[in-house]
Amino acid sequence: MPYSDTLFTTPFAEAPDATQERKLVDQLGGAFAGVDEAGRGPWAGPVVIAAAVLDYDNLPEGLNDSKKLSAMRREELFTEICAKAHVSVCVQSARTIDRLNIRAATLAGMTNVATSLDVPVRKAFFDGRDVPPGLPFEGEAVIKGDGRCLAIAAASIVAKVLRDRLMVKLDKQCPGYGFAKHKGYGTKDHQAALLELGPSPYHRRSFRPIRVLLENTSS
Repeated sequence: MPYSDTLFTTPFAEAPDATQERKLVDQLGGAFAGVDEAGRGPWAGPVVIAAAVLDYDNLPEGLNDSKKLSAMRREELFTEICAKAHVSVCVQSARTIDRLNIRAATLAGMTNVATSLDVPVRKAFFDGRDVPPGLPFEGEAVIKGDGRCLAIAAASIVAKVLRDRLMVKLDKQCPGYGFAKHKGYGTKDHQAALLELGPSPYHRRSFRPIRVLLENTSS
């Protein structure tokens, strides 16, 4: 898929800037969406995909790549984004990830959120290198877009906050794995819990560490 590393020309700025995005809205003659995901790499839990369309006359202050923000600041911005922007979210479960594979599940979620916004958009920008299929409008991928485009940054915050909240809930449903702490990523504590308890219903069985564990257990 084609992707852009030149559209947003501040790849190493401290934070994205609204100037280019305001111009882009004028050039497009309408709104555009930013799309990002959270949870592509963990061994357990869903992948959460979000889209955001911003009002550039009423922006939340401090939007940036969710990874550059504290958990408290992400929560604060999440509330502001939901109040000031148009947002759409898709949650792809571990079972769906196992059925489709993680890339296909993520792309399907990207199509879902980009096309289910409650405001018409002329274009969507996706963090990374992939543009999902099935879009009724133009899509473009932006490498490291969550640090270069405010709309993608907003989507990254929404996806990250919602996924973290889901993992805290899963920790209560399946105690012992430490989901609330590591959010399903492959830490040493997570690995130790897996060896002791085996996979939970929320583990991604198609991921190699889980698959190998299951193979060793059944042999």
